[in-house]
Amino acid sequence: MPIMDTNNHSNFSRRSFIKTASGVAAATLLPAAHPSEMMENRNPMKVVLVGTGSRGTSMWGKSLVENYSPYVEIVGLCDANPGRLAYARQYMGVDCPTYLHTDFERMIRETRPDRVIVTTVDATHHTYIIKGMELGCDIISEKPITTDAEKAQAIIDVQQRTGRQLISTFNVRYMPTMVRIKSLLHEQRVGEIKSVDFHWYLDTNHGASYFRRWHGRRQHSGTLLVHKASHHFDVLNWWVDSEPEEVYAYGDLVHYGKNNTFRSARCRGCEFRESCAQYWDITQSEHLMNMYVANEHHDGYIRDGCVWAEDIDIYDRMNVQLRYANGVPVSYSLNAFLPYEGFRIAFNGERGRLETWIQYRQPWPMKDYDEIRITDSFGESEIIQVPHVQGGHGGADERLKDQMFKHPEAPDPLGQSAGLRDGIMGVLIGIGAVKSIDTRRPVQIEELTSFKPRAKRSGA
Repeated sequence: MPIMDTNNHSNFSRRSFIKTASGVAAATLLPAAHPSEMMENRNPMKVVLVGTGSRGTSMWGKSLVENYSPYVEIVGLCDANPGRLAYARQYMGVDCPTYLHTDFERMIRETRPDRVIVTTVDATHHTYIIKGMELGCDIISEKPITTDAEKAQAIIDVQQRTGRQLISTFNVRYMPTMVRIKSLLHEQRVGEIKSVDFHWYLDTNHGASYFRRWHGRRQHSGTLLVHKASHHFDVLNWWVDSEPEEVYAYGDLVHYGKNNTFRSARCRGCEFRESCAQYWDITQSEHLMNMYVANEHHDGYIRDGCVWAEDIDIYDRMNVQLRYANGVPVSYSLNAFLPYEGFRIAFNGERGRLETWIQYRQPWPMKDYDEIRITDSFGESEIIQVPHVQGGHGGADERLKDQMFKHPEAPDPLGQSAGLRDGIMGVLIGIGAVKSIDTRRPVQIEELTSFKPRAKRSGA
């Protein structure tokens, strides 16, 4: 059966597509095999984890213990909440020592790790990145690397002073469909990119979750333009193969926060639970109850906060106009209150258009593959199917960790590994967008830090 659109403009057979797609997957998604003796002679990487919330204890905790123990050894845990710290140790199944955040430097001196994995509240990432580098460690930082320009510059300065390395965990670069798009653009399938349209949709389940957590306060997350959109901006940088030059943005809070007639301190015990469409029952999760609710008395953090809280000050509707140093303009939007979740992106090239619409959660049946449509100027249209893969974030989490821990020296032909410069450039668009909203003017990226935008990316 041909893989084609309704206009019958394709001579790709299903068999030839599957063969081609499999070859691409093997070439761009999987690292080259290393000789077994090399793996046997390598000592496990010693890491400490600072920040024992959901992301830290799952993706960078329990997962490493269960799936990467020959390659990684967790030698210390650190957090500001002593109760959550004790639970994390039990949940992850490790017997390493634990340290309060005030004893971070002592942890480094006593455990002597190779790398520090930073998964704390976004606005505190810089603290542990800087201290870790100064104490002689390389860093693995969750996105975003930081939340404002001053902290970004401090990270740049310490890296230049110490020479330590940092990996930014942009797992979106490892999602199969994202990799296929990168490969097609790298091959110049539609020629030189002339402009990009990129629109991301968060639904009233996932989108709302940011507003009931610490992410809903700008002082902690830098807004969704920094916390969430840093993923999107990084993969844009990677696809366009350039660095951002100028940004102009609009942002509003039009759905959550004060935009409701009733509210409560938390969902538990809320008098409006029967009438509130955003009511969320945390008691249904034993894990979250043990991690967060049982430890509220230590720091006052409420995991099931009200999405209608009046002190929520991030945006839920965002529009960004972006220009790259190579001249490519981008129109981007992010909305966090929609009935379905996913994204649309289109690359308008000199010889055609490459586009896709990815659905993650919606009220209609899901396919077991994503589709990329390529339409040549003056004629033919071709649809490429990218099969879904099992695993976190569509298999991206495993591929990212495989590259970091199992095959760190394997070839990286598409430049998927993201370093410190990538991490900084990924957040500077969002930081610049927030500044643009505040000042109602275009913001030059070069005015934010000492990094000057390059027309051609150079990676880390």
